[in-house]
Amino acid sequence: MKILLVGDIVGSPGRNCFKRVARQLLDAGEVQAIIANAENAAAGSGITSPLVTELLNAGATLITLGDHTWGQRGFDTQIGAEKRVVRPANFPENVPGATFAIAETPLGPIAVISVLGQVFMTQCDNPFRAVDRTLAKIPANIPVFVDIHAEATSEKIAMGYWLDGRVSCVFGTHTHVQTSDARILEKGTAYITDVGMTGPRDSVIGRQIEPVLKKFTTGIPARFEVASGATKLEGAIVDLPRGARFPTSITAVRYTFDA
Repeated sequence: MKILLVGDIVGSPGRNCFKRVARQLLDAGEVQAIIANAENAAAGSGITSPLVTELLNAGATLITLGDHTWGQRGFDTQIGAEKRVVRPANFPENVPGATFAIAETPLGPIAVISVLGQVFMTQCDNPFRAVDRTLAKIPANIPVFVDIHAEATSEKIAMGYWLDGRVSCVFGTHTHVQTSDARILEKGTAYITDVGMTGPRDSVIGRQIEPVLKKFTTGIPARFEVASGATKLEGAIVDLPRGARFPTSITAVRYTFDA
């Protein structure tokens, strides 16, 4: 079974790019499941219930979120309706939303967990302890994919080693910049520090270039709108043999399209 991991989907350009690639790969049988980070799917910040449905209908098997989980007003009352969407497991225990999800695929069930990093991020519980608590709730025979949504590469790498031999894959999201370190760790877990971004190619991590340059060069606040034009989908494909717990490979991928 091949599983596509999709980097942060940004706004309508990212959603349209995702729909194009997902349908192409699924129809061709090149992947059998898709795990997508969609915490920026709604105009670059958060997600809504209709957009969850849109992405699931487009081919997403499971959806992970991150620090912008509550970026759209009212989503806290909607998140519980769809069991294939997970918010970070190290949010406070009393907030709504699932801390893990299991989905059926043509070749068997897979599970996903999301955790938020602590370094340079919003305040949250310890992600290492949270992932351990959540992992204990998932049957041992189900392959588990862990999305660590974090700023610091060191924290993501540490999570990879923490879970090596205990989960099928650890993949990073949040920076919107794909890393070149996809590999199988010593004890069998597939790992990549960041799978990248799905959205406007000619942008500053998905946003229009000029307002970002204005902010960096003058310090004057500017409104960061989602960019337009050419798009890209960045991610990784994990090859997991039927009935196996650990993958045989993980390969970073990038698909680009002109405007």
